Amino acid sequence: MKDSSELSYKKILIFWLPLLATWLMMSIEGPYLTALIARLAEPEYNLAAYGVAFSIALIVESPVIMMLSAATALVDGKYSFFKLRTFVYTLNLLLIVFMLILIYPPVFEFLSIKVINLPERVAHLTHMAVTILIPWAPAIGYRRFYQGILIRNNMTRIVAYGTIVRLISMSLTALLLFGTTNIHGVVVGASALSVGVVIEAMATRLMSRKAIKNIVNSGGIGTQISYNEILKFYYPLVLTSFISLGIHPIVIFFLGQSRMSLESLAVLPVLNSLVFIFRAFGLSYQEVGIALIKSKKDFIKLRNFAFGMALFVVAGLASISFTPLGDLWLLGVSGLSQELAEFSRLPLMIYTIFPLTTVWINFQRSLLVNVRRTKPITYATIIEVTGVILLLFLTIRYFDWVGVTAAVVSYTLGRMAANLYLIGPFKKAKEIKFI
Repeated sequence: MKDSSELSYKKILIFWLPLLATWLMMSIEGPYLTALIARLAEPEYNLAAYGVAFSIALIVESPVIMMLSAATALVDGKYSFFKLRTFVYTLNLLLIVFMLILIYPPVFEFLSIKVINLPERVAHLTHMAVTILIPWAPAIGYRRFYQGILIRNNMTRIVAYGTIVRLISMSLTALLLFGTTNIHGVVVGASALSVGVVIEAMATRLMSRKAIKNIVNSGGIGTQISYNEILKFYYPLVLTSFISLGIHPIVIFFLGQSRMSLESLAVLPVLNSLVFIFRAFGLSYQEVGIALIKSKKDFIKLRNFAFGMALFVVAGLASISFTPLGDLWLLGVSGLSQELAEFSRLPLMIYTIFPLTTVWINFQRSLLVNVRRTKPITYATIIEVTGVILLLFLTIRYFDWVGVTAAVVSYTLGRMAANLYLIGPFKKAKEIKFI
């Protein structure tokens, strides 16, 4: 008789689908907001500023982005809950202080104009957006901590409910500003993002009350983890996300020096938004592996599931990037001009394989986090970012490639280098887990 507790593909699907829905709903934000911005005044300047501001927001967010994985892996009782909660609250406070320093006009002007070499018009619009995005990172850190607790307690559906709240509040804010004001498109986008994540954070906290009550009122206190142990586990993940997300401002810097720089800055967020929809499949899978890999049989099923997913996302994106559906997306959905749409076609084709690398690396990371060997994840990210920077330098400075094409090629090859590096640590993690 088959053990009812044995992991099946159906159980993987049921556990994963709410997380996938969460990431897919988040992936809608980018195309939705860039489509609105493209239909407002000065679309090239505002799209470029939105892309730069969002890149800055991502790197500021990097210290807390891995809090989802940390809470999923570490919170097993009352003691670890309170310890990790204090840890994330402290990080959030530091991020607010950092953002206040960053938006100080002399500091921001030096970074945006002198360092990144943005046109003054783009730099001005970017400053407005970054100021509006101050609540972005702290709200995400707060939210991801409680989402990790929900995942740990097999309450993944509630995570998806929170994202629905975020999308509704973001959409209402964007439509209200789009339809009733004449403010800059980048302000519409940044305001919608900030309102959405703040309301989602509050909703997630409210919906996690039952899980928190169970943790706090449980008989045992769980693992008595110390702050040093949290740091030892978490700092490689922080470095990973910081290095990984920190590449975006570096890419912006190189695009500012490239051939057809303004066009490249304008279309890159549009391309990234589309590709992110297909990357969402892999990004949502990391916590599945962390939570569900408990035996060799579990591992094999999760690996096979990931393999099928990788084939699906490549086929899905290819059906857009290599067919007339690409024009439908770039012209009809994203609202690009005919010239910008034509400019985007080649880099979109090159981008097709990138979602496969996302599935691969997130499954690799899931096993490494599961066995608490997080340092190789950081090393892989260093390899990836180094590869991206080196390729950008060569393709833009020496071969004079168009900026967005150089960026897409560099992103893809850099990620593949990280995938290849993790093969060794991944094998060792399997030996540790299934010895």
